[in-house]
Amino acid sequence: MDVPLLALHSGRFHKRWARFTILAAPDGVYRYTAGGRSTWVGGSSRAFSHDPMADLASLLSPPTDCRECSELPFVGGWIGYFSYELGKVIEPAASRSEHSLPTDDRGWPLVELARCSGGLVYDHLRSSWHAVGTWADDLPDAIALAPQRGAPSAELGFRVGEFTCPIERADYEDRIARAIEYIHAGDVFQVNVTRRLTAPFAGNSRDLFLASVQHAPAWYGAYMELAPSDGRRRRLMSVSPELFLDFEPRRRIVTTRPIKGTRPADAAPGELRASIKDTAELNMIVDLMRNDLGRVCEFGSVVVTDPRRIEMHPTVHHGVATIQGVLRPGATVVDLLTASFPGGSVTGAPKIRAMQIIEKLEPVRRGPYCGAIGFFSDDGRMTLSIAIRTLLITDTQAATSSAAPGCADLFHDARIDYAVGGGIVADSRPAAEYQETRDKAAVLHRFVGGGIEPGVPRVCGSSEKMEENACNSRALPLG
Repeated sequence: MDVPLLALHSGRFHKRWARFTILAAPDGVYRYTAGGRSTWVGGSSRAFSHDPMADLASLLSPPTDCRECSELPFVGGWIGYFSYELGKVIEPAASRSEHSLPTDDRGWPLVELARCSGGLVYDHLRSSWHAVGTWADDLPDAIALAPQRGAPSAELGFRVGEFTCPIERADYEDRIARAIEYIHAGDVFQVNVTRRLTAPFAGNSRDLFLASVQHAPAWYGAYMELAPSDGRRRRLMSVSPELFLDFEPRRRIVTTRPIKGTRPADAAPGELRASIKDTAELNMIVDLMRNDLGRVCEFGSVVVTDPRRIEMHPTVHHGVATIQGVLRPGATVVDLLTASFPGGSVTGAPKIRAMQIIEKLEPVRRGPYCGAIGFFSDDGRMTLSIAIRTLLITDTQAATSSAAPGCADLFHDARIDYAVGGGIVADSRPAAEYQETRDKAAVLHRFVGGGIEPGVPRVCGSSEKMEENACNSRALPLG
């Protein structure tokens, strides 16, 4: 039986931002649900306060002496995600009770963190694998990413049906216009508005991940096989280009790199570089993130080391800034997360009012989308990405089998969700903002093909297409 897989994959090498790939499996899982309950999945039970940030502070081991820290980013620790709605638990004022709340139609937990006492780390710079933590002494027998293709239960590939969106173009543009009205009224300077695309999914979720690795490699790729919640199996997969928070414990350096401004890859980079509107959009979020870091960093240490650069990714160009600070003595990574979550690039500014407006304009909860994905290493290191370009697979019905998740644990009737959005400012044009969501969704073409809007034929389905999408585990890492 394959072990449940947790993967944080640097698919496009960068010596600073995307150097390592981490593979691990959970010893147990901490979960905090929208109902306000903390639970432990697997192994012996644990007592919790049912306050997610207090629980997180108690779960994280005191970091080791960082004078002896490994060059590797992960030596064992915690891997998982934080849903966007956790921000409303951290700051209750971000949710307004006088109107209908977005529907929670998928039921994803607000926090899911797996305890991983060991793992494998691949250094793309040196082309070398390293077993860390308990795996350094006792490597598990079942660590293959894909099942043996001769195994009777192993099935090749996956099927993704037609993507549809309940918010059609006219409706989305109307929501953008309403956001602009809030801006003109002085409520906010910027607000991020999203829409969710959904398609039927069946087949092998690991093959979908491997297809993304081959055809849409990302700086912050992720894939997580999660224990069932409310009886339904779930998978999270991300091809995010955006760093939310990085903490280097030796010097206590905190880094964030918000993205604002997008153009399709076939556009000239200079078009985005020259855009006054996109420059202003990023400047607003830089100011917000400086403020967030300033709440927990040493006075005077927060600096914008790179105010704006245009970065090229497989399907789009992005405007990116880099902000750094020094975490003050006595402050922890949990304090840092509490001060900064959710990331300003997926809310707007001011953050709390923007989140209130988002709650009015979006009909469904975001779940892990627009939250954060990453790891907390036992030596104090933390890296979290912003959960954009993120696919969420949810069984439509409760699982009838208690089999452990793995590559042979196939999906027969599931939904796959992929949401897209953008930052709205005073001079935004609804039609252009709608087109930006299409540009951002173009990455889906890379590994599922076909169309992303209603009325477009199915994406994948034939056995031939499934065979094309069956990837060999030896393809990892592909840096």
